[in-house]
Amino acid sequence: MFLSLMKKTIVVVLAVVTLASCSEYQKALKSEDTGVKYSMADSLYNAGKYRKSLKLWEQIVPAYRGKPQAERIMFLYADAQYQEENYYLAGYQFDRFVSAYPDSDKAEEAEYKAAVSYAELSPNYQLDQSETEKGLTQLQQFITSYPESSYAEDANERIKELSIKMQKKSFEIAKGWHKIMQYPAAISSLDDFLSDYPGSPFREAAFFYKLDSQYQYGSKSINVLVKPRLEEAIEMYETLINYFPEGDYRAQADEIKADIDSILENYS
Repeated sequence: MFLSLMKKTIVVVLAVVTLASCSEYQKALKSEDTGVKYSMADSLYNAGKYRKSLKLWEQIVPAYRGKPQAERIMFLYADAQYQEENYYLAGYQFDRFVSAYPDSDKAEEAEYKAAVSYAELSPNYQLDQSETEKGLTQLQQFITSYPESSYAEDANERIKELSIKMQKKSFEIAKGWHKIMQYPAAISSLDDFLSDYPGSPFREAAFFYKLDSQYQYGSKSINVLVKPRLEEAIEMYETLINYFPEGDYRAQADEIKADIDSILENYS
């Protein structure tokens, strides 16, 4: 009985506090006193109620421009956007903050969060990668500016993730030429890929599809061109197994090599 009464009392008290809090928030929204808005926005931000604080920051940011409080307000406004995962606006506002206050003790965090914001906007690899490129650039600039930062490890991990996404995009484009049997275009694109990304996790696959493209191209050529083109394919095979002797594509590559040998034995 006593516990039940206590629970009801707590619920009532919480309801009253919540209503009072909402009432104060609504008053702050309607108030013409920027000090009241500032105090409420600050309180809400500190309580983790970023969405509500944003409505107040939006109202007072112009009023504090050029004043001593502007630096803090601009950072909290940008960070509230960041916490709410409004990454486009967060990146833009953090960039403005860094530009306006390059010597601020919050400049490092702001530059890092701006870079992360753009990285978070990176889409699926199949789509346009402009945001991925921007995220990579911003993260690399951050590492250059703050190589000893506590954020450096995370920034490097994000750079790796975005770079792999860019590599996958490039690899899939090159592989696409192979899929539609445009073999010279595939070979050229795969060469570019291997040159651009020498340490890529897609390197073995790129060597294999280059070999298969040359094999398909050579075996379907007019008689006089079959031998020289398949001999080029043998060189590609040797390059593949030299780099990846026990790789995932070894069995398929061996089958191609066996077929090339058979074709060349009967070549005339």
